[in-house]
Amino acid sequence: MGAPAVIYRRISIEESSGLGLADQEARCRAYCEMRGLEVVEVVTDDGVSGGTQLKARAGGARLLDLTGGRRPKVRHVVALKLDRGFRNAGDALTVTADWDRRGVVFHLVDFGGASLDLSSAMGRMFLTLTAGFAELERGLCSERTRSALSVKRARGEFTGGEAPFGFHVEDGKLVEDEGEQRALALIVDLRSKGHTFEEIASDLNRRGVPNRGDGAWRRGRVHTLYRRATAA
Repeated sequence: MGAPAVIYRRISIEESSGLGLADQEARCRAYCEMRGLEVVEVVTDDGVSGGTQLKARAGGARLLDLTGGRRPKVRHVVALKLDRGFRNAGDALTVTADWDRRGVVFHLVDFGGASLDLSSAMGRMFLTLTAGFAELERGLCSERTRSALSVKRARGEFTGGEAPFGFHVEDGKLVEDEGEQRALALIVDLRSKGHTFEEIASDLNRRGVPNRGDGAWRRGRVHTLYRRATAA
């Protein structure tokens, strides 16, 4: 029997079957067979971002349990690619350094087309460089996203989520909704005449003024909309 190994596999919510869970496991098992490792457990994080620290994932916490302590239960961790385990350089280096101290070897089945384990100084150097570039790419992607959203907002385009009360989305832009704008104007008018928010809610219900979602008007809802309408 070979040395015990655990396979770690992960996909995020957005990912398709290109690096699906079954594919990751099959390729990792083939690698383990080739290296003479015995798979004793497969740990999975389904629908979890690679940017989340390993210890904050359910599967990641299980993986750290298997490889922690004075006498780790498993001394070989196998993942298909680095980004399956880590996209945060600091987390990658901290966790793998701890594994190295405990005698746990981290294996990557596909590292730029070749396999890699971190039992050597060369392997750890490659991990350090790759983890840094992976985090750089993630940071640049976030910057591009923020920049694109800023441009959209500058153009008056809607950037997602539910349109605020009083508006609807049309051709990617917020457009005033006449019915909801009348409701807002009525709320402001009644409040200016000294009506309480409870009284305004009752009045809106009595008049049959539509509320988004066809729910009954309530004091809290009226109060929130009044504050938004008069914030400027």
